[in-house]
Amino acid sequence: MSAAVLGRLAGLLPDAGDWTAVRRSPRRDLLAGLTVAVVALPLALAFGVTSGLGAQAGLITAVVAGAVAAVFGGSNLQVSGPTGAMTVVLVPVVHRFGPTGVLAVGVLAGLVLIVLAVARLGRYVQYLPTPVIEGFTAGIAVVIALQQVPAALGVVDAHGEKVWAVAADAVVRFAAHPRPAAVLVAASVAALMLIGARWRPALPFSLLGVGAATVLAELVPVDLARIGTLPQGLPAPSLDFFDPGAVGALLPSALAVAALAALESLLSATVADGMTVGERHDPDRELFGQGLANLAAPVFGGIPATAAIARTAVNVRAGAASKLAALTHAVALAVIVLAAAPLVGRIPLAALAGVLLATTVRMVEVASLRALVRATRADAVVLVLTFAVTVIWDLVTAVAVGIAVAVVLALRAVARSAKLEQVPLEAGDHSAEEHALLAEHIVAYRLDGPLFFAAAHRFLLELSEVADVRVVILRMSRVSTMDATGARVLGDAIDRLRGRGITVLLSGITADHHQVLDALGVAEELRRAGLVFPDTPAAIRYARSLALAAPADGAGAAQADQHL
Repeated sequence: MSAAVLGRLAGLLPDAGDWTAVRRSPRRDLLAGLTVAVVALPLALAFGVTSGLGAQAGLITAVVAGAVAAVFGGSNLQVSGPTGAMTVVLVPVVHRFGPTGVLAVGVLAGLVLIVLAVARLGRYVQYLPTPVIEGFTAGIAVVIALQQVPAALGVVDAHGEKVWAVAADAVVRFAAHPRPAAVLVAASVAALMLIGARWRPALPFSLLGVGAATVLAELVPVDLARIGTLPQGLPAPSLDFFDPGAVGALLPSALAVAALAALESLLSATVADGMTVGERHDPDRELFGQGLANLAAPVFGGIPATAAIARTAVNVRAGAASKLAALTHAVALAVIVLAAAPLVGRIPLAALAGVLLATTVRMVEVASLRALVRATRADAVVLVLTFAVTVIWDLVTAVAVGIAVAVVLALRAVARSAKLEQVPLEAGDHSAEEHALLAEHIVAYRLDGPLFFAAAHRFLLELSEVADVRVVILRMSRVSTMDATGARVLGDAIDRLRGRGITVLLSGITADHHQVLDALGVAEELRRAGLVFPDTPAAIRYARSLALAAPADGAGAAQADQHL
């Protein structure tokens, strides 16, 4: 490993300055951490069950990854653990590679995140289009809701290739053998969370709902599936699950998990910064912290983790000001694992399904979606497409498709901003007869905007339609950028005009554009003949001298081209 990489890794490690914020208000941080732990407990259990590795894996992730990311991450306010988006990606990995494959994917994803941090790629997440973010967030909400249908209906043997197929199979099985108790529990917990959040936002209604459902299930003889037995404590660390020979097969899934972890964590950190005054996260250190968290969690049997936007928001609103709050949340959950595992194992799965159903409703901001759809047609297309691909295929494909379509539509909009506009010539001190003669034989065009691959061919088409005149002046001072394709198309347009006997003058070429034209040899003959001018007035004076010198037969223009 080179000295530069080692130095970069050393720069990503925490230092004493990270904990100076703890001294501001440690009591508020401790209370905020306990508040987040109360909110996180049912979510960690539910996401663990939904991932396919069980409630224990969700709790381990919240404890181990939550603590490691809090210490090594780049945000003072971030809370990490299992998330709904991550479970959406993990479910097909469980089906294909089994539980050990998920653990290995977590380790590989952690290594990828550390590489991204060392390469300083965290800053590029800010370029992700808003319609893509909103589209996949809404799509994730729908996928998580569909995943809860079997548990909410009390069906344990639903099957299907896709999540919507499993949900449909669960509905069919429920219709054949209805179990109203599970439906009532799930609906009651979800309703309590949604209504309670409006009434008293500070109260943890998710925990109250799960607790009430558990007590009711113990007192009333109903048939409800439970979480099951949980070990009292964390398993011993082990790497027995890791098979180096399977790395090639697992790598695509690991890249998808790493991409999601980076995306969700950095978006969450940005949201947390926006909710406070003066807080700014370090994106590369956040990737490094998430990488270490994903290396550590699988070693204890936890699923891959990422920062959780909802839990981070609760942390900020509860008054957190330092990493102590997120660390307290992880320690509190560890205490629950050690002290209350038998009680946690009695929680009905339908109650956890109700928690996640309410969470999906709160994930979707209808007003924001409606505003984006109304903003522009391109934003609406990207949002709807990203949403649809997320639900039908998977999240990573949806983000890739959304970004690709957004880039194409943005290029199309930029290309349309490029204009080729005919501009009038000044009368100068010529007589009316001379001016009419000049207007007949000289035209000037102003090029506005970028002259690049997406706009160049439309420019060529428009310039080819120039009427027969003796001199064409191309004003280049407002060309904002020019690439190789634009320069070559400009050269082709000049050659076509000259082929029709028209003299072409260029004016106002900037130094950067001169470099592109020189490198490709475009307009080199014009430059040698003195037909490239620093400004438009000089080009117009030269054009007038040509037109007035031989107004009838075009000899002036021909004379100019003899120098070429």
